[in-house]
Amino acid sequence: MKKLCMVFTVIFFTACSSDDSPKDYTEENEQEIQAYIAENNLVAESSSSGLYYIIDNPGTGITPTGTDRVKVAYTGYLTDGTIFDENTEGAIFSYVNNLISGFAEGLKYFNEGGSGKLIIPAHLAYGRNSNGIIPAGSVIIFDIELIYVNYDTEIQNYLLDNDLTAQKSASGLYYTIDEEGEGEQPTLTDNVNVSYKGYLTDGTVFDENVAGANFNLGNLIPGFSEGITYFKEGGSGTLFIPADLGYGNSAVDIIPGGSVIIFDVELISVN
Repeated sequence: MKKLCMVFTVIFFTACSSDDSPKDYTEENEQEIQAYIAENNLVAESSSSGLYYIIDNPGTGITPTGTDRVKVAYTGYLTDGTIFDENTEGAIFSYVNNLISGFAEGLKYFNEGGSGKLIIPAHLAYGRNSNGIIPAGSVIIFDIELIYVNYDTEIQNYLLDNDLTAQKSASGLYYTIDEEGEGEQPTLTDNVNVSYKGYLTDGTVFDENVAGANFNLGNLIPGFSEGITYFKEGGSGTLFIPADLGYGNSAVDIIPGGSVIIFDVELISVN
């Protein structure tokens, strides 16, 4: 809970206190950034806004726009190394342009799967405002990994191409129910027997068990576990699972990192 609060007060442009002094930190920040780059032997690019950024891995997926939904793993710190916020598993932001301007701009230099560093002067962050332990006029730095951008797009295109209509859950899972079933409906802690076929949006099958396999739903990828709870025994349908509810940016066997995965499922029994 504490970390969640920090995400919304630090990355989003909300100041905790203000200083009405008209001091301009631009020159001071520029000197601080140049000193930090030199001291840490970094090679950084700069934009016309004054943002500095380092691309360790450009990524290979979609490049976000200001209206996109993204998931980003990050560590935020000052030039003296003081960490003021961190989310290494990744936080979801529904609208890039709602973020502080330096962070929002910086994301647009990466594709999905990309990682690097953003060095943000005060005028692209909190200016003359302090925020938590961040002093007024501070240069702030983020090490970031752009985990995904709008996996809705790939799923929606697949649904459109195949003339399908699916429901969407709050988590971002899409699913269709062909048969609801009439038996017991499982919870996320139940043992189940499920017949399934798993494939990518290009049709590549990566796993299949038509006879049915036994699972504890608590041990499966989140999208599969959640999806099965929408059926009763005897029910069947399809789950369209975005990467953040599947395997993220990790490649698993023949499943490329960042993949949307699809399962045709039948819930045989709840044990």
